[in-house]
Amino acid sequence: MRRRPFGIRELVCIGIFAALWGAVEMSVGAALHVASVPFRGLMLTGAGIAIALPVRWFVPRRGSVLLAGSVTALLKLISVGGTVLTPAVAILIESALAETVLSIGRPRRLSFAAAGGVAALWPLVHPFLTVGILAGRGLPSVYAATIQTGARVFGLSPAALLGIAGVLVTLHAGVGVIAGLIAWEVGRAVSARLRQDGSVQSA
Repeated sequence: MRRRPFGIRELVCIGIFAALWGAVEMSVGAALHVASVPFRGLMLTGAGIAIALPVRWFVPRRGSVLLAGSVTALLKLISVGGTVLTPAVAILIESALAETVLSIGRPRRLSFAAAGGVAALWPLVHPFLTVGILAGRGLPSVYAATIQTGARVFGLSPAALLGIAGVLVTLHAGVGVIAGLIAWEVGRAVSARLRQDGSVQSA
């Protein structure tokens, strides 16, 4: 059965969330990049997840979160200043990962948390693709840099490879889960408020 295209109201809603996500990427993202804040990719992903996942509350159709991420990635590509291709790719992949998880069954609190957790793992993988493979620095070089950053931030010995890797994975997944739960609660609260306002106006 052929799926019907998104309606105008649905596209407007998706566009609003995408614009908000894009604004965070281009403002907060630029500030974090200039300040060279550790794990800035994770911070931006967490914020993006919290902004993008509520789309599913207001456009409860498969593909809505991915479409929001695609629009955000396009806004990132046409923004001025800095390297925008790799962040745009990251945004697109993160939204695709979240969309995939949300499309398994009916979206609920657990699926929002899982979608956030899976999407937030991408910033951990992203440097291996962009720097290690595409930029030609090699996977071992990126792995070493990741371990050194983790050791420095968490005060661990660089020799504790498995421990550092475990902490990094837990940190990324944890931030994503929290962002997903925030997105669920925000979507639920706003949806309930809109229904309440609609019932008051109709009365």
